[in-house]
Amino acid sequence: MKQLSKFLLFLPLLMAFAACDSEIGHELPPGYSSESFGDSGSPGANQGQGEFQAGLVTAAEWNDLDNWTFWSNLVNDTIYDNYPPYWKFYPGHRVAVQLNNGENPVVNAALELKRAEYSLWKARTDNLGRAEMWISLFQKTESLSMNDYVLYINGEAWTGELKSFDQGWNEISLSSAGENPNRVELAFVVDATGSMSDELEFLKSDLQDVLDSVSETNINLNLFTAAVFYRDEGDEYVVKHSGFTAETATTINYIGAQRADAGGDYPEAVHTALNTALNELQWSQQARTRIAFLLLDAPPHYTTAVVNDIQASVQLAAEKGIKIIPITASGIDKETEFLMRLLAMATNGSYVFITNDSGVGNEHIQASVGEYQVELLNKLMVRLIKKYSD
Repeated sequence: MKQLSKFLLFLPLLMAFAACDSEIGHELPPGYSSESFGDSGSPGANQGQGEFQAGLVTAAEWNDLDNWTFWSNLVNDTIYDNYPPYWKFYPGHRVAVQLNNGENPVVNAALELKRAEYSLWKARTDNLGRAEMWISLFQKTESLSMNDYVLYINGEAWTGELKSFDQGWNEISLSSAGENPNRVELAFVVDATGSMSDELEFLKSDLQDVLDSVSETNINLNLFTAAVFYRDEGDEYVVKHSGFTAETATTINYIGAQRADAGGDYPEAVHTALNTALNELQWSQQARTRIAFLLLDAPPHYTTAVVNDIQASVQLAAEKGIKIIPITASGIDKETEFLMRLLAMATNGSYVFITNDSGVGNEHIQASVGEYQVELLNKLMVRLIKKYSD
């Protein structure tokens, strides 16, 4: 694996979207200034100094589902149009669903999209009552008729007129809200190869802080946490995990005991880690929130078998109602960025990327996104957990 640049770099970054002539800026989180990063204020000024404390890493979030016009324009640009098909993803036929009971969202409803008797996509509504359905996500289809498709809600066919997203949301009112579970499940899937060594120590501190904060502030919710660490074939281990537990300290201690090592080549066993996270962890069928944070700095291996595995994992995550929220570090390339955005998009999640705004190391790749807000990574993660669990 490539040697990773070390998280924190102080240089206010002006994002340039390649398809536009205008520059897109961002703001630093409160409390950051050049004095925060050593005497020189230069990249790497604090490298190797001090402890790996929480609240240093900066990051930003970009949600392509909430910025669909931007995404559509991006992938229609000749600079970027080859990235989704590179991974055999074709997200052109999106079906967005909003379920409500009166003014309240319907949580954890099981949805299925069918053509005749053939099941195309399954999903569950989140705490906001929203779900994303996809037609031919893994196969290029130029045109289709929505009259050929039927949406099933908790096993019952919906008789309304189904719309693709270019026609708007499918806003559906149900006479019953069903159960309103208060179980929240958070899994942390982390690359533990050698190039993640310094990053992993910072991330471990941030993850521990996130878990402490969430457990303290969500006292009315039943919080369950788990962790998956992975490397690559031929290493000391490929994947290891600690299952879901209501004892947050168990997950914190497990994360704290992990070390980064090995790796070697650039790609890693991302597909194996996802498979473990989705199949070995015992996700509940009755939960209001299911999130798998995927922290990495390198792509999966690029083979037909691996791509097929990733597609199967994405489909299973959607069916189980698990949002995949990738958090990318400085080793990624454009292919990896777009894959992570596709994973987030397909599972009703969001994309998070670590930025150059806070110290130590080389530059991170410029994300091909619009204007964004820089935040402290631990605070950003807590915000997302709160957003998807309230």
